[in-house]
Amino acid sequence: MSVTRPVGSDHQLARLLQIGMVLEEVVEARAHKHAQTLDDDALDDDVRDLLSEAAEESAEHRAALASLVDALDAERVPFEQIQTLVEAQYGKTKPEDFDGVLYDQLCNEETAYKFYDDVIASLEASDAQFSVDRERVIEVLSDIRAEEADGVEKVTRLMEERE
Repeated sequence: MSVTRPVGSDHQLARLLQIGMVLEEVVEARAHKHAQTLDDDALDDDVRDLLSEAAEESAEHRAALASLVDALDAERVPFEQIQTLVEAQYGKTKPEDFDGVLYDQLCNEETAYKFYDDVIASLEASDAQFSVDRERVIEVLSDIRAEEADGVEKVTRLMEERE
């Protein structure tokens, strides 16, 4: 499934939203992993707060996306299939691939922002009718995308302060 083509059905929309849910779960899990595995020297209060906020935000995003999926009259795609798609397309890196927690978090935030930006563009390019209000979906995704952009800015500021 390509995010660059217009969304043509409830099934495609549900699948994209489910991909977003798994992507958010990956972000949350990585934030929790960093918070639990790093020692206090590597994880000061600012970084700990950033990771905590990222995990909470991801949980909120998943709930908003789940609400949209529930409103769709679409067949559920098995979690394992969506997880495989996310890992293949958006989860090519692991936390240890980055030079530090902040680089990993920046990648997570940027990936999520790009994903939501692509889905919104795909929805806006579509003339398909959905069983949910298109504007409501775009509004929810735009709000999530804005929060991801804020996350990118926060991480970038924190990285700059440490240089």
